[in-house]
Amino acid sequence: MSKKPWPTKDAMEQVYAMKLWGSNDSEFYSGIGSHHPEIVEPYLDVLKEFFTSFKKPLVVCDLGCGDFNVGKELVNYSEKYIAVDIVADLIAHNREKFKEGNLEFRCLDIAVDDLPSGDCAILRQVLQHLSNVEIQRIVEKLADFKYVILTEHLPEADFVPNKDIISGQGIRLKKASGLDLLAPPFNFKIKDEKQLVSVPLNEGKGIIVTTLYIVY
Repeated sequence: MSKKPWPTKDAMEQVYAMKLWGSNDSEFYSGIGSHHPEIVEPYLDVLKEFFTSFKKPLVVCDLGCGDFNVGKELVNYSEKYIAVDIVADLIAHNREKFKEGNLEFRCLDIAVDDLPSGDCAILRQVLQHLSNVEIQRIVEKLADFKYVILTEHLPEADFVPNKDIISGQGIRLKKASGLDLLAPPFNFKIKDEKQLVSVPLNEGKGIIVTTLYIVY
């Protein structure tokens, strides 16, 4: 039996169809990480501050935009906002729901397809769901952006980074691991980095960390 060409696409379609990240009144729901005010509001505050620090607004590529509950708050701070996700029905839904003159939605597999060109790439709790092979392919493309803003759900204590997983609903936290793009096997080459915000979760469920990478 031949292997399906898009296993990650299938996995993410299943996540939304079976509401594996929970649900609300909407057809698509990207989980509490995209909806809980204690997680979302500090993130939006630091990103708005970053984007407004430029005289000329940036072209932003939101790679793994999900249900767009977060991204919709950032569109007006960009020259152009390109929102990408792997789930075709989700992208179609977002196109109908969110309409701005500088907003564009695209259905892409960011590990396989060419990425849109822009100044800044946002990956918000996206890479944590992907295998190391897929992350490596994405990291090679991130070198084309000047800025990369990465948000990851990490263990609070010291951890061995980048343990491999099968792409899907889960993340490395169950393996007491998390992503570090600067560590092997990814070795992402950057000019500088700055932690923008970290939000500890209750009951020892880890910490959500947002980091700005200046690539060149």
